[in-house]
Amino acid sequence: MEKNLSELKPKEAGKVKMISGEGTLHKRLLDMGIIKGTTIEVIMVAPLGDPIDIKVKGYHLSLRKEEAAQISVEVN
Repeated sequence: MEKNLSELKPKEAGKVKMISGEGTLHKRLLDMGIIKGTTIEVIMVAPLGDPIDIKVKGYHLSLRKEEAAQISVEVN
């Protein structure tokens, strides 16, 4: 099942299928190691839904909800 990263709940994980968008956000996500095939786990979502704390390649990263919506993942 494919979802946006922003739709995942804490403790859910998935593999990156696609990063939509272009420009600096796309490049920044790639630079942080979010590339196709990488496993991402949602650790925590802030009470108001922004930011989202994820774990990717062994480190924690906080993304805004709009940024996470650009990442499509295949949920296990």
